[in-house]
Amino acid sequence: MPGAMPNPSFWRGRSVLLTGHTGFKGAWALLWLHLMGARVTGFALSPETDPSMYRQINGDALCRSHVADLRDLPALERTVAESSPEIVLHMAAQPIVRRSIADPLETLAVNIQGTANLLDAVRRFAKPQAILVVTSDKVYANDEKGLPFAETDRLGGKDPYSASKAAAELVAQSFARSYFDGLGVPLATARCGNIVGGGDYSEDRIIPDVVRACASRSPLVLRHPEATRPWLHVLDGVAGYLIYAENLVNGSDTVPRALNFGPGEGPDLPVSEVASLMARSLGVETAWRHEPVPGSIEMKALAVDSARARKALGWRDRIAGRDRIVWSADWYRAAFNGADMRPVSLTQIEAYKGLVE
Repeated sequence: MPGAMPNPSFWRGRSVLLTGHTGFKGAWALLWLHLMGARVTGFALSPETDPSMYRQINGDALCRSHVADLRDLPALERTVAESSPEIVLHMAAQPIVRRSIADPLETLAVNIQGTANLLDAVRRFAKPQAILVVTSDKVYANDEKGLPFAETDRLGGKDPYSASKAAAELVAQSFARSYFDGLGVPLATARCGNIVGGGDYSEDRIIPDVVRACASRSPLVLRHPEATRPWLHVLDGVAGYLIYAENLVNGSDTVPRALNFGPGEGPDLPVSEVASLMARSLGVETAWRHEPVPGSIEMKALAVDSARARKALGWRDRIAGRDRIVWSADWYRAAFNGADMRPVSLTQIEAYKGLVE
């Protein structure tokens, strides 16, 4: 079934617990779920950036929002018990590599213990139809050869963020085998490529870094201009998560319990080219300079093989190549011009749905 899309009839009226709903990917997932008629309960910290996409789309009006920390087990237990979720989408995390290096204990606590807290609360206070834990393309033991990782490759992590996400994979596997498999509840993990798109204002990410440089007319600083990543537009990533959850419910015995979501065939763009293309798409000529970080252990090359997701789900990335950057720039340009970003974002979702083979 090539070109599968999230099915509104599946989500209409369905109770969904979405962690991380105030973040970049979480806000897009919230908006799409609301559009399809899902009843969403959100659990996350308050948005940490200003502006934030969540506030720009007035996310509080789209869900029952619980502002709390994943490390607060009683708050998780209350939220799970009150929401009785049919689907659990776990997207909350500390997602910044350099922050994890600066403060490893917080990253390990949020991403590992936080995931365990959620799964423990769910096993004791709910019986959902499916659970999807979103991890990262960085869960693999990276030998820097640039070859795409498959789901069967060894997990690893040479920085605290990567290690925390690999550990979250193991936590999810252990809860599945110890508890959820016996209850007939499929629990799976999604390993997504480097997400780009409108609405990201995080630190140390290439698209928002370019946006900030363009807005201030200041030079852009790149740490690793030669690095390559499996760039994926946020709508392709969120679509993959939603389609995955649907398939876990409708065909749980045959659907793999871990899937990569990354770009199709073709060379991945280096960071320097992504930065230059984004600036040009915003209509700003912004120079960049290379400032290497002494002793940096960030990966130079990363790629994932998404063949299994394409075969099992019929999913594919619809926004390909440089269009990923152009779509991102279109969103930010509208925000710069003072547009109401909820209808702008909904327009992008509808345009995405209209893309053909």
